[in-house]
Amino acid sequence: MAELVTADERPALRVERRLKHAPEKVWRAITDPAELAHWFPAKVDVELRDGGAIRFTFPGEDTTTTGRVITADPPREFTFIWNDDTLRWLISPDGDGSLLEFTHTFGRGDPAIAKLAAGRTAAGWDVCLDALDARLAGRAAEQPEQWHDRMASYVAEFGLDHGEVLADGTIRFRRDLGWKPVEELRPLLPDEPGWHLVHDPGEGTRVEFTEPAGDDVPAQLARRHEQADRLFAATHGVDLPAWPPERVEAVKKHYAEHPTQG
Repeated sequence: MAELVTADERPALRVERRLKHAPEKVWRAITDPAELAHWFPAKVDVELRDGGAIRFTFPGEDTTTTGRVITADPPREFTFIWNDDTLRWLISPDGDGSLLEFTHTFGRGDPAIAKLAAGRTAAGWDVCLDALDARLAGRAAEQPEQWHDRMASYVAEFGLDHGEVLADGTIRFRRDLGWKPVEELRPLLPDEPGWHLVHDPGEGTRVEFTEPAGDDVPAQLARRHEQADRLFAATHGVDLPAWPPERVEAVKKHYAEHPTQG
């Protein structure tokens, strides 16, 4: 499981995996393009040296993005820049195997906005690292399922589903909705004022909701929280049922006991 941390004032994901393979074998799996093809989300071409170029091409796309290798220290550390993000892979001996420590630091734009993508990014890396483990073991990787559940679990764990009350008394929710175009998502918005979609070519699409705080702020936050959850699910083709009364009361209690200020 990934954890969301802050590194040099930037949001970052950290993952540890214990692998039953020698560091040299793990190093090859994370640096050799022929091995990366079995588990990494994009096709990779790399000049495996400090300062070398590294290029990424997603399946079905003709465009290539270019990054830079920061550190290539076999079989210990492989760190590179990809789309302003920093990906660092550390390998250390661990008994008869290895400990792989992976950190993905979000380097683009406003840290609060960059952090919103941590749920989907963590879910994606879980799948990739499962596929890496399978490749090292010489078996086929299982096809990922239930993407919504994976992402929603991380979004909740990281607190990215919570609303906040701004200094001027405005209630605000912001949720990452992935990479789908605004035109496709707009029909899914609740038919009420205050809901807006924002698309950024580098960050994806997010929804933002704002309205003045009313007399019962915890109840107001709980209602909008439920709507945001159901919208997030709908973007993945999942129709969530309405929250049961006990869930509503639990979320209201949370907001009453943990007021959030943006």
